[in-house]
Amino acid sequence: MTLRTPLRPLARVLEARAKGENPDVIQRENLRLRHEAQRDKLRQRAEGRLVLIALVFLVAFGSVGLRMAALATTEAEEPSVIATSAAIHTTRADITDRRGRVLATNFATNALYAHPHEIVDPRAAAEGLAEIFPEMDAEDLHARFTSERRFLWLRRYLSPEQEQMVHDLGEPGLLFGPREMRLYPNGPIASHILGGAGFGQEAVNAAEVIGIAGIEAMFDEELRDPARDAPLALSIDLTVQAAVEEVLAGGMMLMNARGAAAVLMDVQTGEIVAMASLPDFDPNARPRPLLEGDPADSPLFNRAVQGVYELGSVFKAFTIAQALELGLVSVDDMIDTRGPLRMAGFSIRDFRSYGPSQSVHDVFIHSSNIGTARIAQVIGGERQRVFLEQLGLLEAAPVEIVEATNARPLVPDRWGELSTMTISYGHGVSTSLVQLAGAYATMVNGGTRIAPTLLRQDGPQRGERLISEETSRAMRALMRAVVTEGTASFGEVEGYAVGGKTGTADLPRPTGGYYEDRNLTTFASAFPMHDPRYVLMTMLQEPVETSGPEPRRTAGWTAVPVAAEIIRRSAPLLGLRPEIEPLAMDALSSTSR
Repeated sequence: MTLRTPLRPLARVLEARAKGENPDVIQRENLRLRHEAQRDKLRQRAEGRLVLIALVFLVAFGSVGLRMAALATTEAEEPSVIATSAAIHTTRADITDRRGRVLATNFATNALYAHPHEIVDPRAAAEGLAEIFPEMDAEDLHARFTSERRFLWLRRYLSPEQEQMVHDLGEPGLLFGPREMRLYPNGPIASHILGGAGFGQEAVNAAEVIGIAGIEAMFDEELRDPARDAPLALSIDLTVQAAVEEVLAGGMMLMNARGAAAVLMDVQTGEIVAMASLPDFDPNARPRPLLEGDPADSPLFNRAVQGVYELGSVFKAFTIAQALELGLVSVDDMIDTRGPLRMAGFSIRDFRSYGPSQSVHDVFIHSSNIGTARIAQVIGGERQRVFLEQLGLLEAAPVEIVEATNARPLVPDRWGELSTMTISYGHGVSTSLVQLAGAYATMVNGGTRIAPTLLRQDGPQRGERLISEETSRAMRALMRAVVTEGTASFGEVEGYAVGGKTGTADLPRPTGGYYEDRNLTTFASAFPMHDPRYVLMTMLQEPVETSGPEPRRTAGWTAVPVAAEIIRRSAPLLGLRPEIEPLAMDALSSTSR
């Protein structure tokens, strides 16, 4: 506790009075000393506060200075808006063919958007954009630019030339946002396999690329995985694919067909080397799906996978192979082919009669419906159905595109004797061309089941054995004879020993029954038959060959010559050299009769 000094101390006052001095002087002196002490105390307090404030400012400005120095030494980057939602992944892996050639990749571009409130001359901007982009309407753009909206998407991506032309308009309200778009450098080639991609989540400075069809959709998550550092390698060969599509397009035009499809597949690995469907499209500018009418009329429709059809006489190979495998017939056995064959009010006829009886060999090469139906009666419906299931013809194809999952075969509700007979020659069951390719690969590769695949494989498949080597060898001889002696004489390609089976199926009417002048022609072929490497399924929808005096619609005149040209063009690209057919194959064909 501090004691204050009195202003008029009694001792000093008495002493001053004794000396005759004025006591008030003592009071004034003591008051002055008290004021000076108070002043010094307040000054020290103020100085302490100033030092404290100075220290606070020193620390604050020091921190700012250090942060500025740190920013100055780091690499510059654009500021971004941090959203609370999931991040937009813009990376996507490439897709290549079996030789590493790029089928799908990414391309850096820009999107175009507008801030209408920042547009200086809406009319000039609208007219300028309509001139650059013909699909845009100037009046519509002007109305949108003069509305109350503050943001407008104008175009998802631009070419470098388009971007420069928009830039040259000099309009501050037209802005660019960075984008990474999907690019298909080969245009329509393999379009149904690749499918296409579009934009998912979008922001001004980023957009998510997602698969919407084909391989792009099937492997969407894998292709978008940021950790993936390798492209997705497909089984197709780009040069072979291009050749198949070119020949198929020419054949479709020459045969006046409504549509066409082809599948070329390795019989040991199941690798689809080429798969085409016409008409096709450019995945860089993927058209919109049809909202009305027949979906099969759309170029997006994949006839090789999505299309399920009654494929006609190509099914006779399965009937003959099963009968041979079960020991029910041999190739020399004679079959009653008198017609018509009547069953449950339905008449089965042959396109051309070759006599009241024929050997199994002739039933196959002459494509007798009656003979095949009689063999199917011996096999029976239950065994027939099981065998077709084992071949993969009664289930969705396992090929790796999303369209295949919904393309389920159509089978009869009741698999009776009549169905057994008609299915034996390809009527009554509807399957796809890619399923047919897998089944025919089993017929010629020695008898083991093959599952078609669009992914490159490291070696042959080890599928279930469905027929013996002996039966497979007999089927190869029969298929070769179809070309050398039967309905596919136009299928001969010198040096490649082509074999196969033709199929001509009338198209069903929506109201029931079949058209008489509209059909589907198919040639299921393999080559070379003495050592099969590939199967080729070729299909034309509603073809008409008009070079002769009368229109011809059968497979031998339409699908077969197209398939022969595909083999002639693609076999050298596949590394197959022309060779003389071994005598053993010809001898086997002769002895089989």
